[in-house]
Amino acid sequence: MKTDVITLDAGKAGTIDLADEIFGLEPRADVLQRVVRWQLAKRQAGTHKVKTRSETSYSTKKIYRQKGTGGARHGDRNAPIFRKGGIYKGPTPRSHAHDLPKKFRALGLKHALSAKAGAGALIVLESADMSEGKTKDLAKALKALGLKRALVIDGPELNANFALAARNIDGLDVLPSQGANVYDILRRDTLVITKAGVEALEARLK
Repeated sequence: MKTDVITLDAGKAGTIDLADEIFGLEPRADVLQRVVRWQLAKRQAGTHKVKTRSETSYSTKKIYRQKGTGGARHGDRNAPIFRKGGIYKGPTPRSHAHDLPKKFRALGLKHALSAKAGAGALIVLESADMSEGKTKDLAKALKALGLKRALVIDGPELNANFALAARNIDGLDVLPSQGANVYDILRRDTLVITKAGVEALEARLK
């Protein structure tokens, strides 16, 4: 599929052929959901923790004699049945990460790119290079392009001035091609890929 290439100052820079097997698929919500879930599960800290009866701070003395009280038989006050006692089978620190095949992760990335292309929310930029790392200049260029919530994917290496200028702009993310992922693509309204980024992604996914 052919698409126009533009410059950072909104000028035209020709056209580019995008691979149909990467940018022309019919997006599948189930594939995207599984990959996003896998990404977010890896991010979870998993530090939730409660105290068991062996960890609560209370007396370990038997609270009353075993027989003759007419009540239930108890040991110490740390039992889960008592207020301030230990928690039974509560959460403990663990990893929430789970496996997802590499081929399926690649498929998810293809569907995310195709979803943006199909929705008309894909822009191909000639290059993301700036002579000076000034946020004001980049913000002005983005306003001229009509971009508010966007993800910019460059080639293997980011232009240092562009990355510096983008750092303080709310709603703008900048990633090298190897950092391209389904969650970040879907969470932004517009996907902007440089020509170098297109080449790198096609080499990675073909």
